[in-house]
Amino acid sequence: MNLPNKLSLFRVVLVPIIAIIYLFCDLGMAFQVNVQDAMVTVQWSDIVVLILFAIASFTDFLDGNIARKRNLVTSFGKFVDPIADKLLVNTMLILFAVGNRVPIIAVIIMIWRDTIVDGLRMSASAKGKVVAAGMPGKIKTVLQMFAIIFVMLYDLPFAYLGIPMDQIFIWGATIASVYSGIVYFMKLKDVVMETM
Repeated sequence: MNLPNKLSLFRVVLVPIIAIIYLFCDLGMAFQVNVQDAMVTVQWSDIVVLILFAIASFTDFLDGNIARKRNLVTSFGKFVDPIADKLLVNTMLILFAVGNRVPIIAVIIMIWRDTIVDGLRMSASAKGKVVAAGMPGKIKTVLQMFAIIFVMLYDLPFAYLGIPMDQIFIWGATIASVYSGIVYFMKLKDVVMETM
């Protein structure tokens, strides 16, 4: 159990803590801002969740770098790291969809894509073929992270300009998600057709 693996597991542990705080902890009002003639109330629980999300996201960046630089890449790390990432991001997106802060259809599409890609990768792995995460998938993840941040910040400071950055990033992530799913399918279509 090396340091990168511990960081990945720490990220997994943070996910239910984030969900519990988001759903059940009323920590009171942090501050209010007047945006476009409407009062936006930011709760302390939102700020705590945002901080925990930022910490979890940073561990994602950290564990991969440490594993590569110190040659600590393990089979367990390859298994748990993507699971931790998807648990974190998909949990946040589902929580937002339940609270009507993001469109549920966008969340469904992204979760479908993840499920299909995981199935493709498992089929490929069974045939001894490994496909590393490509640039479209990395772009999707970055867009999802920014979407989550702006949802938690109620689009501040862009809300003053009437720009819905959270929705822009959510739909950008959805488009990147579909595109990267198609890229994975094209790379692994031979494996998929072989199993029919």
